Amino acid sequence: MTKLGALVAALRDRALALFKRDANQNDTTVPVRDWIKVGSGQPARLQGFDQALVWVIIALLAAGMVMVYSASVALPDNPKFARYTPTHFLSRQMISIALALVVSLVVVQIPVAFWEKASPWIFVAALLLLVMVLIPFIGKGVNGAHRWIPILIMNFQPSELAKLGIAMYAAGYMVRKMEVKENFIRAVLPMAVSIAVVGLLLLAEPDMGAFMVIAAIAMGILFLGGVNGRMFLLITSVLIGAFVLMITLSPWRRERIFAYLNPWDEKYTLGKAYQLSHSLIAFGRGEVFGQGLGSSVEKLHYLPEAHTDFLLAVIGEELGFVGVAVVIAAFFWLARRLFHIGRQAIALDRVFAGLFAQGIGIWMGGQAFINMGVNLGVLPTKGLTLPLMSYGGSAIVMNMVALAIVVRIDVENRQMMRGGRA
Repeated sequence: MTKLGALVAALRDRALALFKRDANQNDTTVPVRDWIKVGSGQPARLQGFDQALVWVIIALLAAGMVMVYSASVALPDNPKFARYTPTHFLSRQMISIALALVVSLVVVQIPVAFWEKASPWIFVAALLLLVMVLIPFIGKGVNGAHRWIPILIMNFQPSELAKLGIAMYAAGYMVRKMEVKENFIRAVLPMAVSIAVVGLLLLAEPDMGAFMVIAAIAMGILFLGGVNGRMFLLITSVLIGAFVLMITLSPWRRERIFAYLNPWDEKYTLGKAYQLSHSLIAFGRGEVFGQGLGSSVEKLHYLPEAHTDFLLAVIGEELGFVGVAVVIAAFFWLARRLFHIGRQAIALDRVFAGLFAQGIGIWMGGQAFINMGVNLGVLPTKGLTLPLMSYGGSAIVMNMVALAIVVRIDVENRQMMRGGRA
């Protein structure tokens, strides 16, 4: 009995000691996952980065490369592309992806604090490039639009850097103006001026689609950063009014709206609604399971820009409803995961990192939504590509840079949760 009593007393003393130790520790609980991975018979370990996020990004890049090749393989039959080989666009897309992967591996090594300090300068660099693209003999024009600057192995599109720049600048701006966010003049007006300058430069190219995405990123970060609701509604009303005014004063934009509303009208089917009508025909031919990979008919010179703006239509025709649903689900998961990483960073009191990650979520999810809406006839034609999938070197590179920074944010979140420093 004496031995049993001694054992009970020892267990009681041990429990009291553990309780006192836990009570003396600071409470650092945050509403985030612990990322503990337990295997059968294996000790628990903490993963260093979000592997699911990386694999989804790689899967979208790989699927996009396959579909770009499928959509562009017949283009050399067109006299406009007669000097190209059937694998021309595939090889350039592969080079762009390889370059993007190398750049992203470098970017993911850079601390987020560097991007916070450099954010104003990156935004200024984007503005200067947007000015340069409008200068003759520097900017390259295609179909009446001046959106590219030829550099080395690709035509760089400054509007892609502007999307990254506005996400960084807006996140940093909200951190700097956190104490005055209830004051309209001091908190919102400078940001509104910045968006207006970017908008004027983009509309001069013209590139209204990119302006819509940039405005959505900036407005989303302002809202998530805690700007007064009445201020947010006022700014939103002004932006909507500006878009309506631009459409009203521009005859060719009005024609696009009318064509979008009635694409089967004979007046528009062979004109402004030509792309939309053939995109809808492609989705109709795809039905549930599609015609089979490589079996699209619309890509055979019926659907213009099938490898860029209307890649989803080719996916719909070849892989059917199932293929389109998988792509939509992948982008939904990607945007949701980026927002989740942003919330984790904010919970760890890393406001810039959190707002930036959520801004990239708005970029990827918003641009994908607009592109899909255009392809499906839900939104007017805007000339926006599908992120990570459509053909385009600068777009692929800048998408990967933005996502690499978010992966770095996730890595630093995990380091802080271990008790270390970001």
